[in-house]
Amino acid sequence: MEIKDKIIDENLGWQRINEDVIRSMDAPGKYYWITFAVCIAMVLCAVAAEIYQYRMGMGTVGLNNPHMWDMYIATFVFWIGMSHAGTLLSAILHIIHAQWRKPIYRFAEAMTTFSLMTAGFFPMIHLGRVWNLYWVLPYVSDRGIWPNFRSPLVWDAFAISTYLSASALFLVIGMIPDMAILRDHAKGWRRKAYGILALGWRGDDRQWRVFRKTYMLMACFLIPLAVSVHSIVSSDFAMSIMPGWHVTTFPPYFVAGALYSGCAAIMTLFIILRYFFRMEEYMTLNIMEKTCKLTFAIAMVWSYLNIIEFASTWYGHNTYDKELLINKANGPYAHIFWLMLFCGSVAPFALAFQKLRRHMPTMFAVSLILQLGMFVERWMIVAPTLSMAHNPHQWDVLYGSIIEWAIVFGSFGWFSLLFLVFVKLFPSVSMYEVKELTFHLKHEMEEEKEAAATSSKSKAGAVGKPGLEGA
Repeated sequence: MEIKDKIIDENLGWQRINEDVIRSMDAPGKYYWITFAVCIAMVLCAVAAEIYQYRMGMGTVGLNNPHMWDMYIATFVFWIGMSHAGTLLSAILHIIHAQWRKPIYRFAEAMTTFSLMTAGFFPMIHLGRVWNLYWVLPYVSDRGIWPNFRSPLVWDAFAISTYLSASALFLVIGMIPDMAILRDHAKGWRRKAYGILALGWRGDDRQWRVFRKTYMLMACFLIPLAVSVHSIVSSDFAMSIMPGWHVTTFPPYFVAGALYSGCAAIMTLFIILRYFFRMEEYMTLNIMEKTCKLTFAIAMVWSYLNIIEFASTWYGHNTYDKELLINKANGPYAHIFWLMLFCGSVAPFALAFQKLRRHMPTMFAVSLILQLGMFVERWMIVAPTLSMAHNPHQWDVLYGSIIEWAIVFGSFGWFSLLFLVFVKLFPSVSMYEVKELTFHLKHEMEEEKEAAATSSKSKAGAVGKPGLEGA
């Protein structure tokens, strides 16, 4: 294995790995608390906006007919989509034994859980009457009322709650060996808490075998679950008769967009953790390059599905869909439409160049551009259709009120707040997986050296034989 292809340094000692990861969980510094305070302020801004909306009514955010979804549901789809990349790295790459996922999959799994926890707020906020959320739950009441199981909104409740519980369980199970390491190094309340989360882990052969089987089983379960979740979210739109939504390609389109935005978020978090926690030896440039290649491949799939949708609409016989497509390109939302195409289909070509892939400031800027593109893509799914539906007397153009933007702004603060708490309470890099990776790489290097030595001896023997024969 050449130096340029090495994922991490195989000479990292196991004790040093423990020390480096545990050091990242030490007492927070000044910049951490500044970021924490900013996130708290963002959350309070959203809380104040929600209180105002609760008191004054949903009319304050323009959720009248036909704009009954707009910003809240578009943001809901964005956060659901961001959660999918954690499953991609943790489950799919684990099954195919991709070694480069090991140093970075932990924070990707955490991102999945926190994205789902953030997304869950928006259906409740959009509902207005938050206390009626239980109506979608399947229970027998005195009135004999059951939810309408033919409604995709009820499917959302089942799919997202299942995905959240499974993702959280997957995260907790994967941290059990690391919890035992932290238990042995911590003191006070942390030692007790880590001891509970370690579930009596001793690290014997039987526990490792059961752990491997359980983790693999959860990975196999999460892959179809992740695909089904965003396919069900796409059914909210595809099962309607609204122009631009009644599209059979929506399920794979939504799944591709979810993986796209999630991988872009992983790139952003990768660079932030690498810089602030000094994890250069674990979150290496080679791992970043592989992540960029994966993101670029998904971006091309997403762009291809976009082209299919545009072509099928343009050459189809549905007048409403064709007029909507033309309206997107040169109507009131045209600037957002072209911004979406630039951020989602043009900007990813920066990932095709190796020099740019290995330049962290450039990749950080590109990752933010990609996430912007995927956010406005969700907006372009919802808003133009509602602005130009079947009834012309309902046509209107809305860009979201200040209340909506305040709540969306606060959701990013909520997600960041959860992540900041996580990285100080739990290891953002899997210690036992990195140890396995160093052992595997060291074993590979020894095998290559032995093979090279054997090859050189055989060549020397082959060169010497003709001389002996001639003598």
